[in-house]
Amino acid sequence: MPTKLKKSVPHRTYLDESELPRDWYNIQADLPTPMPPFLHPTTHAPVTVDDLCGIFARPIAEQELTKERFIEIPDEVRALYKTFRPSPLHRAYNLEKAIGTPARIYYKFESNNPSGSHKLNSAVAQVHFNKAAGVRRITTETGGGQWGSALAIASKMAGLDCTVYMVKVSYEQKPYRRILMETYGGQVVASPSNTTEAGRKMLAAHPDSLGSLGGAISEAVEDALTHPETTRYALGSVLNHVLLHQTIIGLEAKKQMEKIDEYPDVVIGCCGGGSNFSGLAHPFLMDRLREGRQVRAVTIEPMACPSLTRGKYAYDFGDLSHFTPLMPMYTLGHMFEPPGIHAGGLRYHGVAPILAHLFHEGIVECEAVFQRDVFDAAVLFAQNEVILPAPESAHAILGAINEAKRCAQTGEEKVILFSLSGCGYFDMSAYKSYLSGDMKNYAITDELLASGLNSVSDIPIS
Repeated sequence: MPTKLKKSVPHRTYLDESELPRDWYNIQADLPTPMPPFLHPTTHAPVTVDDLCGIFARPIAEQELTKERFIEIPDEVRALYKTFRPSPLHRAYNLEKAIGTPARIYYKFESNNPSGSHKLNSAVAQVHFNKAAGVRRITTETGGGQWGSALAIASKMAGLDCTVYMVKVSYEQKPYRRILMETYGGQVVASPSNTTEAGRKMLAAHPDSLGSLGGAISEAVEDALTHPETTRYALGSVLNHVLLHQTIIGLEAKKQMEKIDEYPDVVIGCCGGGSNFSGLAHPFLMDRLREGRQVRAVTIEPMACPSLTRGKYAYDFGDLSHFTPLMPMYTLGHMFEPPGIHAGGLRYHGVAPILAHLFHEGIVECEAVFQRDVFDAAVLFAQNEVILPAPESAHAILGAINEAKRCAQTGEEKVILFSLSGCGYFDMSAYKSYLSGDMKNYAITDELLASGLNSVSDIPIS
């Protein structure tokens, strides 16, 4: 019998600048049940916009709590988006052939900008709103360095100063990420550091600490709070306004798939805080929530930091020093310090409250995977699709490969869409470890898990 030919579409599908979305999508408007509120860290009352304004610029605080379905993208932000967007949609023909699957695999490629990842989508927006509010300096944290790079670039474009607290293990693993941030005028500090009270406390307790995103957030927020006249804090994932800005990814992908008469059966992304997965998945989940469209959304997290698959659904702080509101999320505990895996951007103790809510409601699925399997997938992808992926993004690649292999067994011709959220050119030490056979797999022990969960609030989520 002749081999059945797959549907033929371009290797890359583009949008014209005129087709760039004019609004971000806010999934809070379509949730079947309301998301539990954030709570004030001391009073435990629901957080208000005024509560958030000590940390964030007011326009950001307003976006954080709004339930409006679509938020208009300012013209100034759209103009900056046009310097690196729309991003292409790729058909992974060579990967499909290598796997031997009847599935059709697509990926949204977000690395076509100087920061090398999707993070610039929110950085440009956040810097715009901060500058409009009179902010002159921004502080932030970064894990793998993608967010810090993006914020340094966006800050320089707008003439703002930027200080980045970079988790120490990534600061040491990825020196060229630091140099990139410094090239764009960013001041980069290894966290924990001696420059803040939060950092000094961490070092006093654990002098050899590798750091954590929760600790770096504490340092960045403390820095902002102690310079209220000039400075505000910016976050690269987790919070609602960040996920909102990232929906530009999925909104573009929907238009691109319409052009080739395709629609995904499953949407896949990696998960640290949840920004890039949510950015791709939320616009498709809008179709599921509003129209009943059948689409699965699957996020992939590391075994070393399995917030969704092994965490507790509870109110917890987003940082080590309790500066942030209490957030309803799946968490390993804000005191949890994960092993130093190479996917530094996926080492957060919790997840975005919206993502946690969707997972709790059974709308989103999650798989936890080992580091070596992730790099097996990364190398297979690079050798067939040419692009070298970031370790974080390779988690999504592994999820897509696993889905495609299941299709090879069942014969299903599913359409798989995943987010290739970043390139790996600053991660060569990770690839060196993998190629030399010196890469460790990590899975948290029950003892390590307990050490974090002991720090979780006992406030019930109702």
